[in-house]
Amino acid sequence: MQTKLTQLLNITYPIIQAPMFLVSNTAMVIEAMKGGIAGCIPALNYRTLDDLRAAIKELKADKVEGGSFGFNLIVNKSNVKYKEQLRVLCEEGCDFIITSLGSPEETIRQAHAAGIKVFCDVTDLHFAKKVEGLGADAAIAVNNEAGGHRGELSPQELTSQLSKALSIPVISAGGVGCKEDIDKMLSYGAEGVSVGSPFIASIEAGVTQEYKQACVDYGADDIVMTQRISGTPCTVINTPYVQKIGTKETWLESVLNKNKKLKKWVKMIRFSIGMNATTIAATQATYKTVWVAGPSIEHTKEILPVKDIIRNLTH
Repeated sequence: MQTKLTQLLNITYPIIQAPMFLVSNTAMVIEAMKGGIAGCIPALNYRTLDDLRAAIKELKADKVEGGSFGFNLIVNKSNVKYKEQLRVLCEEGCDFIITSLGSPEETIRQAHAAGIKVFCDVTDLHFAKKVEGLGADAAIAVNNEAGGHRGELSPQELTSQLSKALSIPVISAGGVGCKEDIDKMLSYGAEGVSVGSPFIASIEAGVTQEYKQACVDYGADDIVMTQRISGTPCTVINTPYVQKIGTKETWLESVLNKNKKLKKWVKMIRFSIGMNATTIAATQATYKTVWVAGPSIEHTKEILPVKDIIRNLTH
């Protein structure tokens, strides 16, 4: 399974264990590297810069040949920690950074100066061309089967479109739960895949047993879009609590979002409230469950070690 992604990151299989808020941790990424793939953690999973530094040092100490590790940065204004997190990543070093939800220009400039590759989340050709022009090393094509914040286009349409138009590698994100899905994405022109939801139900994942079991018990038909977490449409498991609170923004948020001066602040408040709710759901057993996941949990039949999930994806 040698592709441009395996060459870029010196990995055995063209797979990135996708960064997932509160789910991803160093234990998962260490097992990912041992399994011959790349692992990525959201920098926002660490409350302090010292915690982030400690995680980088742990991953560097446990890095093995055939594996690779990186971090995800939310690069828009709602993330006030972004610039300091970028500084720490460049000081300590990692193999790659994945940027989301904003312009990657500053990240690309600083990361490249530190010898770090930058992959950028995109949902259409317009933004893909932009990040290519800024010097991104690869574009992550977030399609309409991705978990969390997803795109509008199908895996085939988006991946095919980008792979034909870009000179940089395209990594398909969304809709991968088994080896057959990976083969399909590569046939569309992808040089690799980003896989998240199947790893939620891993023994190493840092979330509750209830969250993991939900990924086993629910399937693709149970995934719905909600605006109640970050203000940006996001996929979650349609639990009784999600059904109760609904998936649309409130009347007040709708009115305030139409005010150009207030829109940014409303989004920042919603982001903060939503992240707190997601934190509680991921780390505590509660009836107020908001579990982020994508339709690829359809293939999740039991809670397994990361190494077994990788084996299922590659054999």
